[in-house]
Amino acid sequence: MSDKNRVHIKGVGKYLPDKILTNKDLENIVDTSDKWITTRTGIKQRRIADDNTASSDMGYKASKEAIADAGLKPEEIDLIIVASITADMFFPSTACLIQKELGIESVAAFDISAACTGFTYAVSIGEKFVKSGQYKNVLVVGTEKLSSITDWEDRNTCVLFGDGAGACILSESKDDNGILSSYLKADGNYGYLLKVPAGGSRMPATHETIDKRLHYLKMEGSELFKVAVRRMEESIKISLKKAGLTYSDIDVIVPHQANIRILKAVSRAINVPVEKFFINIQKYGNMSGASTAVALAEAVKQNFIKKGDIVVLVAFGGGLVWGANVIKW
Repeated sequence: MSDKNRVHIKGVGKYLPDKILTNKDLENIVDTSDKWITTRTGIKQRRIADDNTASSDMGYKASKEAIADAGLKPEEIDLIIVASITADMFFPSTACLIQKELGIESVAAFDISAACTGFTYAVSIGEKFVKSGQYKNVLVVGTEKLSSITDWEDRNTCVLFGDGAGACILSESKDDNGILSSYLKADGNYGYLLKVPAGGSRMPATHETIDKRLHYLKMEGSELFKVAVRRMEESIKISLKKAGLTYSDIDVIVPHQANIRILKAVSRAINVPVEKFFINIQKYGNMSGASTAVALAEAVKQNFIKKGDIVVLVAFGGGLVWGANVIKW
């Protein structure tokens, strides 16, 4: 493709499990209340996948919708990138499992692990492959079954998370719309703030790790809050600068849906009205790598995003990792 041509999002899709777990339901599980959860997080409910549904199953359904929305057939996809921290298994990759379900043969497929910023990272990676001319249509998926790593006895974390999947298709743009810039960063020094301690090569599964509930997500929320606001502000500021734009050029911000107080703090920090933020955290909670993907699909379907809009995808998550994509829709 020509250097001047951009890579745009040709289609979007999403999938949410049918089961809804409300704050009232959680009152019967742990010592919490609807008022406390709503005030602290903005979350009213979340979706929970059943025991027979894995991340690849949700990712496959979101992928089918995105491919159809792009007006393509599955065999026209030539690269699959999946962002997930709840892969079906260590290997094969979730991308390969989705490839199988889509019936696509002999295409590249791989996973990335960048927690809540996974979709933002994957969009940036996919754009480079299309820009280089190596691949024509890239399927990017964010899919998570966070209920599988949530400690339902920990009232500080179990109220936050939900399951779901979102997807998009990246292709060459025929006009001036498309991805204008991306900004990706990480700082492993803060990795201890959000992690699943056991299950990997450092701490393989044993009776002891299971008894100590070390296979569940652990988080230091108050410290994360402060870093998240600062890094999301940084991501928006620098990605806009790279695109030759300013805050006043923003039409829509599609953020990772972690906490309504974080989003309001970012809004104040960059002096962009919160009304320009697409927010669905009240319905789904934090879906990690799927959050931004699902929010983007909903923003498009609900006409919150319109052709010609300057859209910023921005996220922050465990690693710690953060980043943004600036897109002319």
